[in-house]
Formats: sequence, structure tokens, C-alpha cells
Amino acid sequence: MRSEVLMRVFPQLIWYLILLLLLGAPHCAIAQNSPFLTGANALQTNILAWLTPIAIILVMVLGALAMANQISWGWCITAIIGIALAFGAPQIVAWVRGMFGV
Repeated sequence: MRSEVLMRVFPQLIWYLILLLLLGAPHCAIAQNSPFLTGANALQTNILAWLTPIAIILVMVLGALAMANQISWGWCITAIIGIALAFGAPQIVAWVRGMFGV
């Protein structure tokens, strides 16, 4: 008696399981990140990894030139602004996006 009931109910359970999996599939697809954002974040990480030692060397050279009195202060200010823009870019972008509601 039990096996007859199982044989009748089992195919219906399989179809319900397949239906449940198909209904749940779009949620899995939506949960993935955008490939553009993933690539952009990887590029940003690589650029910052390259820029860090370059900025350190630049500050050392500017300090040496300032000690020797061989530098214009415009170069120092330009270097400081450039370093601030390079390393503060994510915060600046987030601020601008927040300002325009994007």
C-alpha cells in the first residue's frame, strides 16, 4: 500500500522540486556582481598598488630638492594635490554620486 502511494506522489514531488528550482534561479542570477564593477575595482586596486611607491619616492625627491633649495613651491603644491586626488578618488566619486543622487 505504501509503495503504491509513493509511486503516485513521487513524480509530482519531482515536478514541484523542478518548479521550485526554476523559480529560485533568477534570484541567484541577480545576486551576482556586475562584471564592469568587478573589473573597475580590480583596475583601481592595481593603480593604487603602483601609485603607492611612486608617491613615496616623489615625496622623498621633493623633500631632498626642498632641502637643497632647488624647487619651486608650485611643484610641491601640485604634487600634494595630485597625491590627494589619486588616493582620495573613491571618496571623491562617492561624494559626487551622492550629490547628484546616482
